[in-house]
Amino acid sequence: MDIVNLKKTIGKKEIIKGLNFQIRSGEVFGFLGPNGAGKTTTIRMMVGLIGITEGDVVIEGKSVCKDFKGAVRHVGAIVENPEMYPFLSGWKNLKQYARMMEGITEERIQEVVALVGLEKAIHEKAGRYSLGMRQRLGIAQALLHNPSILILDEPTNGLDPSGIREIRLYLRKLAQEANVAVIVSSHMLSEIELMCDRIGVIKNGELVAIEMVQTKATEATGLIVQLEVEPVQGALQIVKGHVAGEVVAEGNTLTFSTTRETIPALVKALAAKDVAVYSVEQKQASLEDKFFDLIGENVIG
Repeated sequence: MDIVNLKKTIGKKEIIKGLNFQIRSGEVFGFLGPNGAGKTTTIRMMVGLIGITEGDVVIEGKSVCKDFKGAVRHVGAIVENPEMYPFLSGWKNLKQYARMMEGITEERIQEVVALVGLEKAIHEKAGRYSLGMRQRLGIAQALLHNPSILILDEPTNGLDPSGIREIRLYLRKLAQEANVAVIVSSHMLSEIELMCDRIGVIKNGELVAIEMVQTKATEATGLIVQLEVEPVQGALQIVKGHVAGEVVAEGNTLTFSTTRETIPALVKALAAKDVAVYSVEQKQASLEDKFFDLIGENVIG
């Protein structure tokens, strides 16, 4: 999927301001931003629920603007909460949705039920399902027509920790085993960090960053180092000469941000000045730290 200069204007206000990014097959892409940043508006344009003011969404070579049916046939989506018939079983719900699309066999329904792990409960009434089970049934429905892209807006909203973990594991499995591109919009940063391969951060309708989740620690300010040293004051002056940012001293511990490559030379310099180094601890900056670096504090409503 290619998002090309995507814009949305309502009245005189520009809501989405020229987004450009690409989603790859087999990856889970996290779409992050504070409330009101434009996440849901962007997703609604991707799936044709609202019109595109300018730009385009290209899916499997098909333009949403020029060939809507051809483009969206490759997409499965849940925008907000999945809606089911509570008086029907999970199986009969899926049968109803299958009637809307050509070529969906009972074997395909069985495949998606197994993929989301609902085999034991599929013949129970959907009204008796837990919220996590309804989310899984919604994902099964979105996968019926074998889409290459799955778009989920806040898929773990309202779930307990067990349900959140279940959904995360299913989405990882789906991306890896079925080579589906999964797009997840959320502001649950800890879950996005565990679930996603890449993240895109949106603020005030603009894309401010696209990051690989697992490579944050390699960035210049992405590694937090704690040194337990003695004497502290002598060590403090040496450390300040080797790192660019702030160095915080608490007791016998110095905490600062640096690159991994800096650490051996720093320890050698401390030893040369007869500073005792009792421990060196590296900590990866969390996605939460990175998120607030990009968008600023006090922006989530």
